[in-house]
Amino acid sequence: QVQLVESGGGLVQAGGSLRLSCAASGRTLSSYVMGWFRQAPGKEREFVAAITRSGVTTAYADSVKGRFTISRENAKNTVYLQMNSLKQEDTALYYCAGDRTRASTYSHAPSSYGYWGQGTQVTVSS
Repeated sequence: QVQLVESGGGLVQAGGSLRLSCAASGRTLSSYVMGWFRQAPGKEREFVAAITRSGVTTAYADSVKGRFTISRENAKNTVYLQMNSLKQEDTALYYCAGDRTRASTYSHAPSSYGYWGQGTQVTVSS
């Protein structure tokens, strides 16, 4: 069973950048399709980005396309989310999640991911 720990969140001004990391332990990360999700207060958890096991295929929510980049280093058991041109509406608790049931495809649904980290807070100020 994999354990996931996010880091890299913080307070940043609008237009700034942050890089989130998700470190895995317990199992090799290469066995998982990985996703990033976020949840703002009073809102449902929403899909942000996903990356297949090999890293060949990535997907993004329309709201972050062109600004965020998901990547993975399987040798380091780590997945990243580079966030540029941050907006106030990006403020949320960000989670990484792992899906062992897929390999070369991905899901946008949180229910498809069986393994979750505890989240890291991203706050974007004006």
